[in-house]
Amino acid sequence: MNYIWLGLMVISLVVGAINGRLEEVTNAAVTYAASAVDIALGLIGIMTFWLGIMKIAENGGIIKILSRAIRPIAKWLFPDIPPDHPAIGAMLMNIIANWLGLGNAATPLGLKAMDELQSLNPEKDTATNSMITFLALNTASICLIPMTVIAVRAKLGSANPFEIISTTVVASTCATIAGVTAAKLLQRLPSMKKSNPHRLPESSKKEEK
Repeated sequence: MNYIWLGLMVISLVVGAINGRLEEVTNAAVTYAASAVDIALGLIGIMTFWLGIMKIAENGGIIKILSRAIRPIAKWLFPDIPPDHPAIGAMLMNIIANWLGLGNAATPLGLKAMDELQSLNPEKDTATNSMITFLALNTASICLIPMTVIAVRAKLGSANPFEIISTTVVASTCATIAGVTAAKLLQRLPSMKKSNPHRLPESSKKEEK
């Protein structure tokens, strides 16, 4: 990513210099840097509110209740994880944060979930099927209330900042289905099975036969 951003900056400066509009490029960078700070400060309120709601839900036991409710789905999605392992709760909190469109809140929760999944990984340099499925689920997560985008739209003066909810739900649901389906199908490939850290040893396979 650092190389990409550096490349974009160099290209913009070179093109601006060639066209004789280098001053405009510099002014635009300063102007939009100030706009970015203004937007970020405007997000503090809504982010603080929803992070507080999630903390109340966690302390009130709602997270545990929801964890029990989705246990059948979690068992299918993550068969390698014990049902009462802390990874389940961490992943659930990450999913809820994504449902609410709180990307900034979901990131540390996702890192915590990955750390818990890594504790179950017998081969630390290779991702397990559960880790890959969770990554797909997290990257293309269903978003029921895109609060961050709504807050940005409201901050920029949108007449109806909530009008994107329906299209966001449909698009994110399709993305989630596609991501999880791809992860599950690819796990069945022979080459993928060989690299699975939770694969059965050859001796165990012969005994089962």
